[in-house]
Amino acid sequence: MLEVIEAESGPDPRASILILHGLGADGNDFVPIAQELDLEAAGPVRFVFPHAPEMPVTINGGYRMRAWYDILGTESQGVQDEAGLRRSQQLVEALIAREMQRGVPASRIVLAGFSQGCAMSLLTGLRFRERLGGIAGLSGYLPLAEQTAAERSPASVATPIFLAHGWQDEVVDFERGQSSAEALRQLGYQVEWHDYPVGHSVCMEEIRELNDWLVKALSAA
Repeated sequence: MLEVIEAESGPDPRASILILHGLGADGNDFVPIAQELDLEAAGPVRFVFPHAPEMPVTINGGYRMRAWYDILGTESQGVQDEAGLRRSQQLVEALIAREMQRGVPASRIVLAGFSQGCAMSLLTGLRFRERLGGIAGLSGYLPLAEQTAAERSPASVATPIFLAHGWQDEVVDFERGQSSAEALRQLGYQVEWHDYPVGHSVCMEEIRELNDWLVKALSAA
């Protein structure tokens, strides 16, 4: 089981939001942003901020850092660390299973993530055996896109998806985020798309719109 940071907005939470950080960060990265959210209308929420494993990252000269999977080359080279992606998928699935064991139904569990965390949220959420409360991906992309149609869970088609991206993203191309949203729509998913005049970061307008989407997603469950 991954090491995690946890916070609860009230006693006896009946909803959980798992927030996966980006490359080189850790679970602390999104704690301040979660503190900006007002989800009172959805009831008490447990926030779970896992720390990714440490591993050498090829594109950074083999330097060890927290990463959900290796980055083997540039986007244009199109090489993905499938083994690493699937290892981390199992780790994230274990976190979902733990929330369910704690009494939170899958329909009230949201997977959210930034950059690599976005990729992991989509990879895991689309393949999870039950419908989740939602998947929120910020400044990321759909990994193993060509395999999604064959591997996705039938239950996942009903999972609402929030995707957001900065026009000036210098790490994950804006067009890659757009094409991921379009690929998901073509598979029948309801994708709410937002974009902003920022780089590889999160802005206040994005937090507000994510807040509204989370209230809607959790209130519908």
